[in-house]
Amino acid sequence: MTAPLSIIVPTRGGAARLPRLFASLARQTDQRFDVVVVVDGDIDDTEAYLAGDHPFAVTAVVFEANQGRSSALNAGFAAATGSILARCDDDLELPETYVADQIAWHTANRGGLIGLCRNVYPPSPYARVYGTAMDLQGRAAAYAAPAEETWRHWGANVSVPREVYAEIGPYDTDYRGYGWEDVDWGWRLHQAGYRIEIRPEIEAKHHVAATTTVIRAKRAMYSGAARTRFIAKHGDAMIPPLAEHPHGAWNRLVAATAQRLSEPRVETWGAWIDRSLPVLPTPVGRKAVALLVEAAHRCGYRRPQSVGRAI
Repeated sequence: MTAPLSIIVPTRGGAARLPRLFASLARQTDQRFDVVVVVDGDIDDTEAYLAGDHPFAVTAVVFEANQGRSSALNAGFAAATGSILARCDDDLELPETYVADQIAWHTANRGGLIGLCRNVYPPSPYARVYGTAMDLQGRAAAYAAPAEETWRHWGANVSVPREVYAEIGPYDTDYRGYGWEDVDWGWRLHQAGYRIEIRPEIEAKHHVAATTTVIRAKRAMYSGAARTRFIAKHGDAMIPPLAEHPHGAWNRLVAATAQRLSEPRVETWGAWIDRSLPVLPTPVGRKAVALLVEAAHRCGYRRPQSVGRAI
């Protein structure tokens, strides 16, 4: 008998991360699900882990070489058999009622369901100064978002009915860097007129968040480059381009810093900030991290061709 919920998991180098996700799936109060894991180039013998014994059905789709997250998602959705299709990253830990809540919501609604990801940080100066505070701020803003803006938060923990996915179509494989393939898909779902709701009961723990200024700023740079793809495809009505001549002292400082950045400099400056955070006052350290993160995003947006593959 086909399970009503299929959980699609894209992974690359996920052999050490998947056991935590699978353990949380084994604890589900409702076991009416199966899992499709797409290995986007096996670099750590993930396929062998998936071939082991698990208390639920697991289908493995293995790419011979890396094709990118969008391609992995598309292959996973194509292989899934459930009437509800959930996208789930390999570094999440799901609440015990995740499956039950997914099925209940989709039984009563026809649209998209979002569960936010709560970053779990190891104790560090970065987490104390910047990471934890920004995570709390970001999730609070998402929960407060009006209905017409929830699509912006389409991401690592989302689900739709099979027929809705078929109508909207696959993820755009032109997003090969870090991010925005999700925002793109959420915008298309919103444009099609479907309700998109963020529900706190399916919020998941996210165990592989950015844990240093270097990682966070590099991801911001890649995200800035991907932002240009979204605007080229959909226009700037919902995601405006960054101002050519920003106003305000902070924005001008960010723009001036962005002009001096390159990927190697993001790594060098980020490493210097990380070394300094233990001795900097928290407000100063937070501003230093924010400056590099915002400038890196702007740099990636202004010079997308200079940005390499995502980390």
